[in-house]
Amino acid sequence: MHPTLHLGPLDFPSYYTMLTIGYLLAVLLAFREAQRNPGVDPNKFLDLSIILLIAGLFGARLLHVLADGYLQDYINLCLDPMKVQGKPLPASFAQGRTECLFDYECVDAGVGQLCNVDAGTCHPGRDCFRWAKIWYGGLAFYGGLFFAALVAVWYIHKHRDRMNFWKVADLAGFGIALGLIFGRIGCWLAGCCFGYHTEHAIGVEFPKYSPAWDRHVEVGLLAKGAAHSLPVIPTQLIHVVSNALIFVVTYAVYKKWRKFDGIVFGLFMILYAISRFVIEFFRDDHRGVWLGNTLSTSQLLGIPTILIGIFALWWMGRRSRVTR
Repeated sequence: MHPTLHLGPLDFPSYYTMLTIGYLLAVLLAFREAQRNPGVDPNKFLDLSIILLIAGLFGARLLHVLADGYLQDYINLCLDPMKVQGKPLPASFAQGRTECLFDYECVDAGVGQLCNVDAGTCHPGRDCFRWAKIWYGGLAFYGGLFFAALVAVWYIHKHRDRMNFWKVADLAGFGIALGLIFGRIGCWLAGCCFGYHTEHAIGVEFPKYSPAWDRHVEVGLLAKGAAHSLPVIPTQLIHVVSNALIFVVTYAVYKKWRKFDGIVFGLFMILYAISRFVIEFFRDDHRGVWLGNTLSTSQLLGIPTILIGIFALWWMGRRSRVTR
C-alpha cells in the first residue's frame, strides 16, 4: 500500500495519479484510432474527452455520495463531526498513549482536527462541502459511466454532422477498459476496494489505519493496537486482471472483427458488468448494499448495464443487416 507517490520533492496521491495516467493513455489510443475513422472528427473527439472527464468525475462522485453508504457521514461532517467514526492517536505519537486529550494532538498526528475527550478519539473538523471534495477519495464508476454517457449523447447529437455516436462509443469501449486497469492499480496502492478476510495464500495484509484495517477494527475482528489488517482477498488486483482481459478482447474486436458499429461498446458493457458483478461478492469495503444486504449498488446497476450492452449488439447488428 502506497497512498502517496513521491517524485523528488513532489507528492502525488496514488489513486488519482494512476487514474489520470489511465485516462490519458485511453484518450491517446482512442484518438489514434479516431484519426483513422471517417465517422469521427479527431479534434471534436478530443474536445469531448475533456468534457467527459469532468462529467465522469461529477457522476462518479454523486453516486458515491448518495449510494455508497457514506451519505450520513457527509451529513454529520456538516452538522456534528463528533458523530463521524473517530481514530485513535498513533501508538508512537504520545509515548504509547492512543487516547487524545487535546485538539492539537489530533492535528499534529495527522488523524483529525477535533478530539473527543470522553472517547479519546480524533475526528475531522466541520466541513459542509466534503461531499464535493473528490481529492479525499470516493468515486463510483457506474455513476461516472452513466452521466458521461448522457453528456456524450448530447454533445454528439449537437455535432452529429462530424461525429457518429456508435463509432465514438466503440472507441470508448476499449478505451474505458484500458483506463480502468490503471484505476484499479490506484485502488491497490491506496488500499481501497479490498476483499473479505481470507486464510488462503492469496491473502494480503494492509498496514495500520488502512481502509482494510479500519474495517476489521470496526467489526471487531482486530484490536486497535494491531500493526496490520487481517489477510484479505486482493480484489483490486482481480479487477486489474479482469479489466486487462476485457481490454484485450474489445481492442482485438475493434481492430479485426468489428462487423458493425456498436459491437465493441456493447461487448464492453456486457463483459465489464458481468465481471464486476462477480467480483463484488468478494469485496468487503463500504460501497452500499441493498435488498437485505444481498446486492451492492454496482451489482444492481450492472443489471441494466448488461441489458444496454445486449440492446446495443442487437440493435446495431440488426441495422447492419438491413442496410447491406
